[in-house]
Amino acid sequence: MNEIITVLIVDDSAFMRKSLSIMLESDPGIKVIATARNGREGVDFAKSLHPDIITLDIEMPIMDGITALQKIMKECPTSVIMVSSITTEGAQATIQALELGAVDFISKELSFVSLSISNIKAEIIQKVKTIVRQKSLKERLARIRDSSGQPKTYRRLTSVLQELPRIGYSAVAIGISTGGPLTLQKILPMISDKINVPVFIVQHMPPKFTRSLAERLNGLSPLEIKEAEDNEEVRRNVVYIAPGGSQMTITNESLTKIKILISSEPSDIIHRPSVDVMMNSVIDIYGRHTLGIIMTGMGRDGLEATKKLKSIGGHAIAQDEESSVVYGMPKAIVDAGYADLILPPEGIAGTINRVFQ
Repeated sequence: MNEIITVLIVDDSAFMRKSLSIMLESDPGIKVIATARNGREGVDFAKSLHPDIITLDIEMPIMDGITALQKIMKECPTSVIMVSSITTEGAQATIQALELGAVDFISKELSFVSLSISNIKAEIIQKVKTIVRQKSLKERLARIRDSSGQPKTYRRLTSVLQELPRIGYSAVAIGISTGGPLTLQKILPMISDKINVPVFIVQHMPPKFTRSLAERLNGLSPLEIKEAEDNEEVRRNVVYIAPGGSQMTITNESLTKIKILISSEPSDIIHRPSVDVMMNSVIDIYGRHTLGIIMTGMGRDGLEATKKLKSIGGHAIAQDEESSVVYGMPKAIVDAGYADLILPPEGIAGTINRVFQ
């Protein structure tokens, strides 16, 4: 992609507007075409300038970020990255924004008070470039957000199998990142409370955000959904979301008692939580009876664990490109030949319900 990526920055803080501008324009392929001081200005600029992507603060005077996001999605749909404070209230608002169509978010505190400013800059630039490069992102977002209840037709990609064999799966391990909250909101409410196995999820997020996500999803699903806690015993029909900023693994104290471990180790891995760390741990306990699922997100987290699962005779599902907000993580396992099925969220939920009956 040779065209310059155009960015609109919407934030009431002059410091934030300047910081984001400097970071983004340090890449010659990105141009900040305007900055706005509140949501109303942001909506006006979005409609008149048609930027490729918008960074949008949540707490602003005159018009807040949530209201501005709703107007942008209705009047001039554009890829949006939210800029959030890392507080409980900020996390809740961010989850709401992601449900309304924002593609991703960055945290003010983590991004601008961190000593690793060069790493933060690289992350923001990568997010902007990856999101803008996604083909038909707006159309995919519109399909994912469609709540009309009308049946959708998805192009089924070539899968190794037409259906998973019923080998007596004992656990589900899901890895997901960019676009995850919106996608999980579609898939988890569709999973039956009769599957009778635990579900482990890594969603790439910082602390506090995963708890807000779990609480939101718990109110929509027949399964119990919670942020995982250290040393708690694993129960069937419970979905455990790894806490942001920590690694989640499991260990068996006996043949019948399996516990969750939450820690900062391993600390030398880019992602905390990490899909590979979680899934490898689940595979160590449940073996080939683990059902691995890799969904929308940037990068390749989950690839090595899926490779391990396949090497011992297990099975894996990848989300398809058409329904993925960012087709990175699932594409990695599809390209490696590890995906037994390639499906949209509705198909993944249906498959889980069938194989666990």
